[in-house]
Amino acid sequence: MYFALPKEYREADVEELKGRIREAKAKLGKRAIILTHHYQRHEVVNLGDAVGDSYGLSKIAASRKDVEYIFFCGVHFMAESADILSEDHQTVFLPNPLAGCPMADMADMADVMEAWNVLEKFGGDKRIMPVSYMNCAASLKAFTGEHGGLICTSSNADAAYRYGFKRREKLFFFPDQHLGYNTGLRFGLEPNEMVIWDFSRTDGGLTEEHLDRARVILWKGHCHVHVNFKADHIEETRRKYPGVKIVVHPECSPEVVQQADANGSTSFIVKYIEDQPPGSAIAVGTEINMIHRMAVTYPDKTIFELSGKTCPACANMYRTTLNDLAYCLENYMDMKPIRVRENVKANARLALQRMLEVH
Repeated sequence: MYFALPKEYREADVEELKGRIREAKAKLGKRAIILTHHYQRHEVVNLGDAVGDSYGLSKIAASRKDVEYIFFCGVHFMAESADILSEDHQTVFLPNPLAGCPMADMADMADVMEAWNVLEKFGGDKRIMPVSYMNCAASLKAFTGEHGGLICTSSNADAAYRYGFKRREKLFFFPDQHLGYNTGLRFGLEPNEMVIWDFSRTDGGLTEEHLDRARVILWKGHCHVHVNFKADHIEETRRKYPGVKIVVHPECSPEVVQQADANGSTSFIVKYIEDQPPGSAIAVGTEINMIHRMAVTYPDKTIFELSGKTCPACANMYRTTLNDLAYCLENYMDMKPIRVRENVKANARLALQRMLEVH
């Protein structure tokens, strides 16, 4: 896909862009809403109507039946989910159409179907429930819904496991192995009850014994931002900052999650930081834009990135600029909206609605 902004938007200064965005918002009035993910640039979040994690923004998208236009400042799978949950009279736009997600790309539909064909030998729908992390394509959400499963986010992964295990013996969790594993540990599973399906190997690199024993089959996928954080960073941070609080995202490796003081979704992390007393030092293991915004929001606390050197930025979240938002708001009639095919929507909506119901 090729996408380039016209010169007047590329060269406009920040104050001009802010003014144009405010003016465009005023013209649209109650017909539109701008949703912004926690990982968006600070200046984009400031001009949005709502900020949240993928779960919270999905709830808003599902509930705001009064608006005609949803401008989603996030990445492609989020805008797809908003389109799936929206009504026919609503249109979803992604201000920067190039904003994707490497983790979502790790779960290719053909690879997942190949895995499922193997898993059908172990009972398929009768014994195994697919549970997909929100970070996946609409086609995989549809696959999940079709087979009786649900979508989860880091906010409600625990609830998704409870939902799944009440109905089936095993879960097939994709595409993030770390969120799936960390959730399994919280659920009380033993490490040997969880196996990793490596899509690059025949039968996922697993034996019949592995699959028969497993209660959770985890897809070999990860977030390239959160795997940057290491247990060594926690040890070094505690040495440098006695009394520091460490909070991380559950997409981090199990070693990091287990050694942190707390872990949870982006919304959980925001609340955790908010609840710490003034003067606290808080090291955060998540995307750098959110950490920066928290540091600006709470100047009475010392808030910094856990590793101290990796600069964990999500390049795709960072793609959306004020330039993109201004262009999209002023030219939305000429923009290609995010549209999920009707033959995909129905089952994908089932999986997403289950997600919203179990939280």
